[in-house]
Amino acid sequence: MSVRRSVTTTRPHPRGLRREEIERIFAVIPPQQSRDALLFRLVFETGLRIGEALGVHVEDLDLTRGDEHLTVLGKGGRKRTVLLDDPRLVNALRRSLRTLGYTHGPLFQATKNGRGGPLRYQSVQERWQTYAGRAGVTCTLHQLRHSHATELVNGGVSLATIRKRLGHQHIQTTLRYAEVSDATADAEVRRWRRHT
Repeated sequence: MSVRRSVTTTRPHPRGLRREEIERIFAVIPPQQSRDALLFRLVFETGLRIGEALGVHVEDLDLTRGDEHLTVLGKGGRKRTVLLDDPRLVNALRRSLRTLGYTHGPLFQATKNGRGGPLRYQSVQERWQTYAGRAGVTCTLHQLRHSHATELVNGGVSLATIRKRLGHQHIQTTLRYAEVSDATADAEVRRWRRHT
């Protein structure tokens, strides 16, 4: 009689990109595609999920100087407040709001046929892949979120704070980024060892 054994697989560790690689992608976005650049910068500098970023409405933004933040509707319908702490992102948001021509509704609207409406997830994914391809960087749009989290971990931000910022319900999800940080630390030790 054969015994069936179930195989448990662990989820792969999230892989973040280096900031230089991401900036290389941003550099190939044409100036006339400022909406795309703003959307991708927002995801990278805040760690929002793509769906959360696409769901941001103009009225969710508070750009009061010194307290810039946005309110996000995350997974499970949970709201959270996300600090907007990158000056480049805040300035881009201010510029965008001045030129939008509307004060309510989705921040990122489609412009096809001159009609505004929410951007579709699939078209945003396709645009990102096009820009990444032009920059010669292989990555998914979701890796922007991973990259943000990895930067925070490597910068010494506490896992509890990262959990809140990313909207993780369970700390175990956030702990996956700490293991990425361990891998980074191991690589640094190896480099140090080679030079001693």
